Amino acid sequence: MFTSTGSSGLYKAPLSKSLLLVPSTLSLLLALLLPHCQKFFVYDLHAIKNEFQIWRLICGRIICLDLKDTFCSSLLIYNFRIFERRYGSRKFASFLLGSWVLSALFDLVLVEAMQYSFGITAASNLPSGFLAPVFALFVPFYCSIPRVQVAQILGPLSITNKTLIYILGLQLFTSGSYIWIVAISGLISGMCYDRNMFQVHQVLCIPSWMAQFFSWTLEPIFSSSEPTSEARVGMGATVDIQRQQRMEQLDRQLMLSQFAQVRRQRQQQGGMINWNRLFPPLRQRRNINYQDGQQSEQQVSPPPEVSEEQVARLMEMGFSRGDALEALRASNNDLNVATNFLLQH
Repeated sequence: MFTSTGSSGLYKAPLSKSLLLVPSTLSLLLALLLPHCQKFFVYDLHAIKNEFQIWRLICGRIICLDLKDTFCSSLLIYNFRIFERRYGSRKFASFLLGSWVLSALFDLVLVEAMQYSFGITAASNLPSGFLAPVFALFVPFYCSIPRVQVAQILGPLSITNKTLIYILGLQLFTSGSYIWIVAISGLISGMCYDRNMFQVHQVLCIPSWMAQFFSWTLEPIFSSSEPTSEARVGMGATVDIQRQQRMEQLDRQLMLSQFAQVRRQRQQQGGMINWNRLFPPLRQRRNINYQDGQQSEQQVSPPPEVSEEQVARLMEMGFSRGDALEALRASNNDLNVATNFLLQH
């Protein structure tokens, strides 16, 4: 179910790794060793507005005081790391910063609207932590990550590659009485930043000098090594299934190495990628597995027609139309395969 977010760990995602380690570690320290210091990290809009404790806008919106929120938000950040690989660390950090700042304004508006309309005072009961940007990431996740069916349940109901992540979001959404205020403000801020309303991309962004500074200082600390190519075999799998999984893994390794080599050549010489060189092992494997008779290379069927809807979905993720067309043709219109290879490289 996590196929939509890749399977390369935290490789090429140093910011996501830092957001996983630093706030989670501080949250555990406050909960287990320093409970008397938790009062400094309470997100209290009443104190901010009436006592001018502006510092709570920062301290109260970084570290979760509830360990359940820490666990759920960490899992979501791990799965949303794909956006750092897609956008780059600077643009990903700008999105988080923009949604973090905008959500503080929307929190205040929603709290005042609740008190004015229903007489409900929630200013002192908002959950602490880096929660609003996590909810904001559901906007690009919904809009740009393709939905691939994994299993059919009942009638139109099905499990997709995005189901478990939505369940995690729902768990976080229902973890507290007033966390829905933070969730709604995060979603609104995510839509504002994703649509570039009010020119927020130009106003709320990470300067290039700051991005370069953190790249020199913090990226070596939080960078992860390239994942190993060892194939994972599920427990209880038969010998044939294990053999098939390992063969597919070897095909995937070969395609990735060929893809990287051709991309380097294209960067040096210019021009389009020759996708026909990248996918012959997969095509041959499918011919071996799913056809009764052996076919020669001269009898290969013409490339299938590519769905414009699938091309549009890949283009929405930032890939060119040419690469999207060739990836879909080479993967026999398998959107999941094409997406995984394009996203990881």
